[in-house]
Amino acid sequence: MENDICKMWDMSMDEDVALFLQEFNAPDIFMGVFAKSKCPRLIEICVGILGNMACFQDICMSISKDDNLGQMLLQHLCDSDSPTLLETSRLLLTCLSQAEVANIWVERIRENPSVYDCVCFIMSSSTNAELLVKVGEVVDKLFDLDEELMLNWIKNGSCQSVGQSTDDSPEERPDFKIVPCVLEAAKQVRSDNPEGLDVYMHILQLLTTVDEGIQAIVQSPDGGRETWTLLYGLVCHELCQPDDPPIIIQEQKSVLASILSVLSAMFASQIQQEYVKMRKNMPLIGSLIRIFQNMEDCGKRSFDNSKKSQPEETEKSGTVEEDFHLKILKDICCELLSNMLQELTKENILEGLNQGHLNEQKCSCAFQNLLPLYFTSVESFLEALREADQTLADSLEKRFPSLRLQT
Repeated sequence: MENDICKMWDMSMDEDVALFLQEFNAPDIFMGVFAKSKCPRLIEICVGILGNMACFQDICMSISKDDNLGQMLLQHLCDSDSPTLLETSRLLLTCLSQAEVANIWVERIRENPSVYDCVCFIMSSSTNAELLVKVGEVVDKLFDLDEELMLNWIKNGSCQSVGQSTDDSPEERPDFKIVPCVLEAAKQVRSDNPEGLDVYMHILQLLTTVDEGIQAIVQSPDGGRETWTLLYGLVCHELCQPDDPPIIIQEQKSVLASILSVLSAMFASQIQQEYVKMRKNMPLIGSLIRIFQNMEDCGKRSFDNSKKSQPEETEKSGTVEEDFHLKILKDICCELLSNMLQELTKENILEGLNQGHLNEQKCSCAFQNLLPLYFTSVESFLEALREADQTLADSLEKRFPSLRLQT
């Protein structure tokens, strides 16, 4: 029996089969299964078939407009069975990704406080990387679609679950905060699932697009230290490392942009916190400059390759169109680095020079990217550098005459 149903699950990826199931009221049949069945495997398969059917626009519209079915599916986010949770999340993501029905699901989720609790519970307690990635994609999509819902989730301390709890679920869930739950999920996926890490870093970035989100991060009991430590560790010890080929920046540009955007928002708002003091963060400056260096290397390679393959077009245009995502990463790097340079003291710079985070080549790379837009930050850094190493400061002024003219 199970094999036959699994065959139907596979076949439902075909549009003709999905339409056939729709014509014979399969969603209504599945609702009966959800209401009466105690078999997790059967429920998983039924939700999975619905997920396949929802890939087709007209069927997705029909499923989405059925409020009873929608409510029942949302209740499965409180299920204790991981495969069922995975298929439910996949179905929700499929629906949220279709513009014609996305608002129906956003509104339905907004009206169901239990969804917040269930999602936070999964993010904070699951060790299933595949499930965490899919739930993260649902949260990311929700926040991207609806700022009001994101604000509500940020403000939620604890919402009493209105869905029916399973036998294995506690009657009252803990007080969930969105930021610690996102961080816990990110820690689970950071080592083995780059896609999942990218998703959770983007969720954090979306949170920083509103003041309430930044406050939720920096006004946590530890003042944001856990968030800073995690993101700092990713940039300085895991991503875009010295022994990685420069082309790695193409693979990591999205996750780096999200991470650095959050760090930049935190640095700007938490300058008095001990964990953002420059004496603790000189390696981060070195990492930011290394990102610039890798981007420059990729730009040169792209130009050379374009010149070889299309010499006439290259000569006419003169330049190769800049990678949009790399430009975003560069802008975020510049903002964070400029703010950090303004906070450097003579002692910080001496430490950076001694540890290899700063030298003439690295400073030149930084100046090349920061000028002229961030002239004030570069000028501030140069003043402190003169106290630490006058020779290096003079050399940099020769390389960048505009600095000497305006000082």
